[in-house]
This record gives sequence, structure tokens and C-alpha cells, in this order.
Amino acid sequence: MSMKRLLIGAGLVLALVRPVFTHHSFAAEFDANKPVTLKGAVTKVEWANPHIWVYLDVKDDNGAVQPWQCEGGPPNTLTRNGWGPNSLKVGDQITIDGALAKDGSKTCNARTVKFPDGRSVFAGSSGEYPPKH
Repeated sequence: MSMKRLLIGAGLVLALVRPVFTHHSFAAEFDANKPVTLKGAVTKVEWANPHIWVYLDVKDDNGAVQPWQCEGGPPNTLTRNGWGPNSLKVGDQITIDGALAKDGSKTCNARTVKFPDGRSVFAGSSGEYPPKH
């Protein structure tokens, strides 16, 4: 086998294996014992695999606006649960219930999203709420 074929083969294997390593577990990044409820205005929605992201501006207790990012489930799961890439628009006022990130950032794993029309939908979280002990 030539060196060129070996390198091409190794490159293909790495390309196929890499997505497995980029996926993370809920418990590695989020703390189900630290629930959070966020109310704010949508600033951006990223509807892509492996997880969607919803970005929103949330006012803190002092009225200062804080940017948050919330991870949802895979697009296919969310579509089966009644929402899609056009369900949220920039400026929509929503409520997200989820779990805080362990790293202390303004990041959460979304469990439910309450749309402006009052409808609540599952956000595809892979975490256990409440966690089993």
C-alpha cells in the first residue's frame, strides 16, 4: 500500500470519527441541580445539528441586559415536538426553563421554551429533571 493511500485512508477515518468526539454529555457541561428560568428577547436562533442554540437578552435584577445562550436538542427532535426554524423570530419575548452551565457562563441547556403565543414546547434537553440520585 502506498503512503499516499495510507494517508488518505487515515484522513477519511479521522473525518468520520471527529463528530463523535465533538458531541458532549449533558452531565459534563450542565448542572441539573441548578435550574434556571430566563425571560427575554430572542436575538438569534441557530437551527443546525447537532443542537440548536437560542440567544436572548435577559434583564437581571438591576435591570441590566445580559446576553444568554441556550442549547436545545437536535433539529429533528424539535420538529417532531412542534416547532421549527421559523418558530422564533428576533425580538420575540420568550421564557426558557433549563439547567445552568457548570462553567459559570451565561449558558443553559433548555428543557422547555414558552413561545410568545403562550404555548410551551419541549426543547430537547438530554438531562434528567430532576436528576436521579
